[in-house]
Amino acid sequence: MKLTSYWLDTATPAGDFRRSELPKRVDVAVVGAGLTGLSTALHLARDGASVALLEARTVGWGASGRNGGMATTGLAVGYGTAARRYGRPRAAAMFAAYNDAIDTVEKLVADEGIDCNFERVGKLTLAAKTSHYEGFGRTAEMLAEDVGQELMLVPASELRKEIGSDFYRGGMVDPLGAGVHVGKLVAGLARAGSRAGVSIHEACEVYELRRLNGRRYDVLTSRGTIRADRVVVGTSGYSGRMLPWLQRRLVPIGSFVLVTEPLADEVVDGLLPQRRVAADTNRVCLYFRLTPDKRLLFGGRARFSASDRDADLTSGRILHRQLLQVFPQLTNTRIDYCWGGLVDMSLDQMVHAGERDGVLYSVGYSGHGVQMATHMGKVMAQMANGVGSANPWRDLRFPPVPGYFGTPWFLPPAGVLFKFLDRVS
Repeated sequence: MKLTSYWLDTATPAGDFRRSELPKRVDVAVVGAGLTGLSTALHLARDGASVALLEARTVGWGASGRNGGMATTGLAVGYGTAARRYGRPRAAAMFAAYNDAIDTVEKLVADEGIDCNFERVGKLTLAAKTSHYEGFGRTAEMLAEDVGQELMLVPASELRKEIGSDFYRGGMVDPLGAGVHVGKLVAGLARAGSRAGVSIHEACEVYELRRLNGRRYDVLTSRGTIRADRVVVGTSGYSGRMLPWLQRRLVPIGSFVLVTEPLADEVVDGLLPQRRVAADTNRVCLYFRLTPDKRLLFGGRARFSASDRDADLTSGRILHRQLLQVFPQLTNTRIDYCWGGLVDMSLDQMVHAGERDGVLYSVGYSGHGVQMATHMGKVMAQMANGVGSANPWRDLRFPPVPGYFGTPWFLPPAGVLFKFLDRVS
């Protein structure tokens, strides 16, 4: 079993950027070579800017290469919650932004010729309880009225048409959801950026942003200093101490993934007959899908902890037990991959994007980042160019997490609480 991301292991990197020469000065320095940074850098370079993309590890090493490969509609908090918080017109605009985000991924893939198995297979949301399924009906009515989004309800009696399991109490299908090979996506975006003139630098950790005036900064890295007229940060759950104000507002939570050996066609047909990407309604949720080479990818929080070798193995064992609860027919199936990564959770579980002290940022995807991070790269490029942009998150308060200064001491008790709430709610 490999303790590495299946997506990164089965994609050809765009190149080796660990020894690329660091420029002395650029129009824009972009920190973080995940989907936010890659998309930002590409869109800026297309507009003629000189851009340095700075990555502490390698392209796509963080959450962008460690997720479930799902580009789906919907907010992390659910449409009903967003409507209660912000009102239905604002919630509808936020929901529509996720549709726009999937369109952005689809267009980038087409425009740049990126072979990354992007396919609109639809998203299947699975009700962990009967009451959750009853809530699907209300959500579907609101979205049809507010957004014009048509969802399909699948009662428990018909759920076998969608999933080879009796574990859930019903489902809801959104046909606009997509699956994508994120390892190939990040590599393709890096190649596209290089062609457009982006200067990519791996093994280049940014440890300080030293403000000169206005929006101009000296960017101090482990490989030297770059002077930049603008700085864009897209480090999400890996933000660290570079910007203490940002670190206090993002809690990194481990999410863990298993991938099976390749499965026979008849097994694949029995697991997910419609090939949807799927997730359930629990707070400590499970998500799963089929990979392009007919493996089952199965992920979830498992434990509220960080990600390292020991945590990944422990969480992998928990996930394997959960996998067999959902799909007992896979009892004798080999697990080929197990890995973990960090999801960036804000206090309100919403995306936050804007400017502070002259630094642009887009973070807080809360496990829904494949599409939105890519889309927000386009928005960040517009903001860096001083162009009015459709930033649906511009007015949201971005409060710090009380009592949090970089060590998430509260995660284990929070995990216990959420699991309890999943049992009783």
